Amino acid sequence: MVVFLIRRLLHGLLVLWLITVAVFALFFIAPSNVAQSLAGRQATPETIALIKHRLGLDQPVWKQYLHFVWNALHGNLGYDYYHQVPVTAIIGQALPITVSLALGAAILWLLLGVFNGVISAVHPRSLADRGLTLFSLFFYSFPSFLLGLLFLYFVYFKLTLAGFNWFPAGGYSPLAQGIGGWFDHLTLPWLTLALLLAATYTRLTRGAMLDVLGEDYIRTARSKGLRESRVIVRHGLRSALTPVVTQFGIDLGQLVGGVVVTETVFSLPGLGQTAVTAINQQDLPVIIGIVLFASAAVVVANLLVDIMYAVLDPRVRLH
Repeated sequence: MVVFLIRRLLHGLLVLWLITVAVFALFFIAPSNVAQSLAGRQATPETIALIKHRLGLDQPVWKQYLHFVWNALHGNLGYDYYHQVPVTAIIGQALPITVSLALGAAILWLLLGVFNGVISAVHPRSLADRGLTLFSLFFYSFPSFLLGLLFLYFVYFKLTLAGFNWFPAGGYSPLAQGIGGWFDHLTLPWLTLALLLAATYTRLTRGAMLDVLGEDYIRTARSKGLRESRVIVRHGLRSALTPVVTQFGIDLGQLVGGVVVTETVFSLPGLGQTAVTAINQQDLPVIIGIVLFASAAVVVANLLVDIMYAVLDPRVRLH
């Protein structure tokens, strides 16, 4: 178990190192004038000279890279000269919004997808199975921006015209200002992401459950007189969750890195919308910081998936 986790941790560190090399080469070696690119179009010569001195751009490339990695390891992702604040401050403002959106939607799509998948697998080719499959494919075919706009039109606009002010048009209300406003502002974005991604989990759970329920140990458990619910949940679902956990780790890591379309549609100033704004303004320090943070989020999510593998399936610990 320990050897398995150490091996996965070393793989994650290797991936992060390769990402830092790629980011450094893209933003610090490729541009002809790195300081000018980082400072922005309207930077003065004094500002450009200060950036060169701070980043050590007059030193050899290998020293610049070590300085870049050292700062990143100590939580220093650079300075945003466009807004005159550290990049970590900008990420710190946007991160709670994206985390709130990602975790709330993840709980919904995981519960909905796994429940639908189990029902479909336990009653294959039944009316419930065909209905849930149709439900999944219907939402799976929707682009996220279209489903979000439909929610805004029917659930917000039409209900508001009818006198039901249940949901706001967009924006974000911090949790510190009250759980009611926080919940109201995130309900429609949660539903948008959950309905889109639940379809994938329904199909994954259904396929894995159908394979597991045909195994010999399931027939043995039933022959011992165990309750059907116990056989399905304790023996069947646990073994079938491996592909679900894989997909969940990938999706959650990507969402924490930034949900660009959903945040833009619902005017949520999270990491996704912050990244879009930084790209439009050519605010390179913020882009670099978000890329590094998003990469670390994906690596950590995959490491957690490997830990879940070892918990769900003891055979994984031997590899």
